[in-house]
Amino acid sequence: MVRWKWWVPAGVLLVGGVVLYQVALRQVRVGIEQALGARASVASLEIGWSGVVVSGLRVRADRPRWPADDELRADRVVIVPQLLSVFSDSWRVRSVRVEGAYVSVLRRRDGGLAVVPGLVRPAAEPSSSTGRPVRFGHIELVDASVDFFDASVRQPPHRLRFERLNAELDDLALPALDQRMAVDVQAVFKGPKRDGTLAVKGWVTAATRDADLKAAFAGVDLIALEPYLLRMHEAGVKRGTLDLDVHAKVAHNRLHAPGVVTLTDLELGTGGGLLGTFAGVPRQAVVASLNRDGRIELKFVLEGHLDDPKFSINEALSLRIAAGLAESLGVSVGGVVQGVGGVLKGLFGR
Repeated sequence: MVRWKWWVPAGVLLVGGVVLYQVALRQVRVGIEQALGARASVASLEIGWSGVVVSGLRVRADRPRWPADDELRADRVVIVPQLLSVFSDSWRVRSVRVEGAYVSVLRRRDGGLAVVPGLVRPAAEPSSSTGRPVRFGHIELVDASVDFFDASVRQPPHRLRFERLNAELDDLALPALDQRMAVDVQAVFKGPKRDGTLAVKGWVTAATRDADLKAAFAGVDLIALEPYLLRMHEAGVKRGTLDLDVHAKVAHNRLHAPGVVTLTDLELGTGGGLLGTFAGVPRQAVVASLNRDGRIELKFVLEGHLDDPKFSINEALSLRIAAGLAESLGVSVGGVVQGVGGVLKGLFGR
């Protein structure tokens, strides 16, 4: 009889725990469905003891303003929530694993970056119907692909393709993006003639734009990077590879990013004749240097205030590469550097 008295409360607690768990999971499911937004759809959404499994996720893009049909696709997403958080003011998710994903990213003409805007809304915009922020402990992307469209260098936007991308993100807070997020990314950079690799590691706080990131490109096809190397009417690239190492730090909206870029086996097009240029340097001087050892190594420093309307990262990188290339070849950048001397002095202190 005594034993029976102990089983009654234990059974009640067990049943109550199971019911509470199921209620919490269903709350998580409702929250996910509401957070996905009007342009999102899923093939299936299942709840279980280990969390929520979303299959066939798709977030359609707002065409024609977006350069791809989808902002996001994923074969399978496994979400492990912290269940007690469903009864608090903010959702907390222990981990998210995304398998077989596709993501399109747009860099606008003004340089601003947009990543899945259908899901990630600025804090200044009206909140979702849940009214709750979401905090993710750990996010893992497995075998993803990314299309990076850059409207700041070309119209229509220039497309860069990354495949076999694996990434880990820690401490992501939506929609505020005001927490320091750890980043670790490896990917294959696709090129017209050959593939290179990309590795990025460090941290970033998106809301304040503070960051400390180390990035390395290796064996990248230069043809894919023409808009970042060439000015209008310059000779094109027929072949070549690029290796790039850069350590970028941003504090109080000021960028400081020293780096090294190496061009190997560069072959230029015939456009521009004897007076043609590459990165602002006379084409014949570039070819002559490459004929000596087949490679050019340049050191550069990107510096400037991100809120300065005169500061353009693309322009600054182009100018620094041009100046470094001219110095390494023993030639003058001439009118190009003279014409932007004031910008160089203001941005780089030289």
